[in-house]
Formats: sequence, structure tokens, C-alpha cells
Amino acid sequence: MELNNCRIVLTGAASGIGRALLNQLALYPARIVAVDIKQNALQVALGALPSARATIIPYFADLSRPANVDALFEHAVKVMGGIDLFIANAGYAYYEKIETPDWDHLAQIFQLNVLSAIYSAEKMQALNAGRAYKVVMTASAIGHISLPGYAVYAATKAALHRFAEAYRFELADPNALMLVYPIATRTNFFDNAGKNVPLPWPNQPAETVARAVIRGIEQNWTAVYPSRRFRLFRFFERFLPFLRRMLQNWEGHRFKRWLAGQTLPPVEIVADPPGQRSFLTARCPGRKDS
Repeated sequence: MELNNCRIVLTGAASGIGRALLNQLALYPARIVAVDIKQNALQVALGALPSARATIIPYFADLSRPANVDALFEHAVKVMGGIDLFIANAGYAYYEKIETPDWDHLAQIFQLNVLSAIYSAEKMQALNAGRAYKVVMTASAIGHISLPGYAVYAATKAALHRFAEAYRFELADPNALMLVYPIATRTNFFDNAGKNVPLPWPNQPAETVARAVIRGIEQNWTAVYPSRRFRLFRFFERFLPFLRRMLQNWEGHRFKRWLAGQTLPPVEIVADPPGQRSFLTARCPGRKDS
């Protein structure tokens, strides 16, 4: 897909991979509706853009609600005349031990990470009937290999992976849907996590992921694996399946050490108000989000 003069919607644009994508997409003469729930963070991101050839329109919304996704599409079509590229990047993660049944907790993450992304893909298909378009979803390497502490988060990413596998057969152009599988990405929520939440290994900077995503869009790929180490891991795992269990055991050991350190009252690892998205929340045993 040609990015020059492209009409783009980018969600989760205020931080992490979304912010890195915004910085790099801004270098193209395009129009971008940059979406995030955190108004201050998005304004900071826009103010810190190194340079911009693109016209960027900020938009604030909680995309876990279908009415807000509908409103976003209406606004984007109104200000840009259409949408050529939709990047469903907004999402968040839990690092937790599952103990207490909590329907709302599960619904919260699935509504944003899964339902919002799939619903946006459906809306792009309906909006662009008979013409070329592209949808990009930020999945995760953890959708292939689940790790202790990320059971619910991994389930949302695996859901996107399985959806894409089947949905491409239904599309007139299978390349209209591209999934991205980053490994652990060094973003602010891991920085805020400090020594409380272990950063999975291997990991990579958000800028590396953003460059891979843009390359995948321009070359019309259906899947992007930004980490060479993870690509090699997947290759060797075919012949050495015990590698998966070794990695999971290693991360399980780190997870148990993290749990052992949670003897003090629970500490919120990010300062965002409850209900906001695009952050990682550490939940101690028995703790329930407000």
C-alpha cells in the first residue's frame, strides 16, 4: 500500500508502539486521525513529533464501546473523506495470577483487544466495498507462545490470530488484513513497572516494531514478525519442541519470584486513572480492579 496521500486511522497513538508509529507515519504526506483515550498523553505525543509532513487530527475515545467505534468512523470519514488504512493498535495487558472469578475484568480486556479490533475490520470491509484498503491489528508473539502471568492477555492475542487465519479466506483480497506479532516491547508501562514486573525475554524497542509495521504495509504483507530472534525461535521450535517448554518454565520461575515479592499491599504500576486503556496493570493475588 502506498502511504503517500493515504487516509489513516491509528488507535492507541499516545504511547508505546502507537506513538512510534505516529512518529514514523507523520513523515509521509498523509492524513492521520490519531486516536487515544488519554488526552494529555496524546497532546504530548503530538507536541513532541520530530517533524510532520502529515496532517494529524487528534481524536479521543474509549474504543471498548461499539458506539465509540462507530463515532470514530463517522468522524474519520467526515474529516478525511474515507479511510484507506486502519491500524487497530489500542489495547492493554494484565500481568496477574488468576484466582478470583471476575467477569468484568475479562470483558474489559476482550472488548478492547479483540472485539474492537474485529469490529473495526468489519466496518472497514463495509466502508470500502469494491476498493482497496488495509487493516492492521497489533497481535503479539504471546499469541503463539503463552507465558505465565499473561494467560488472559495471551488469550486475546491468540483470538486475533485465529480470526485472521479464517477471515482472510473470506476477503476478496487476503492482503487487506495484516497482523503484527511483536515480542515484549520496551515501552513506558514496563519502565513504570520497574523491578515489580519482569520484562519478558527477548524484548525490543517500539521503534523497531513501528519500522517493521510500515515496511509490511508498504510491501502488502499479511503478517509481520519484527523480532529476528522470535522468527528463529519459531523455526527451530519445529524441530526442537522442548524449546517452548524451556521458555515457559523460565518465565514461570520469574513469575513465581514476582508473586513472592507481592507481600506488601498491591501497587498500581502505572498512574493512569482506572478505566483508561493502553497500559499494563499488575494485579496481585486477590486484588480486584476498581
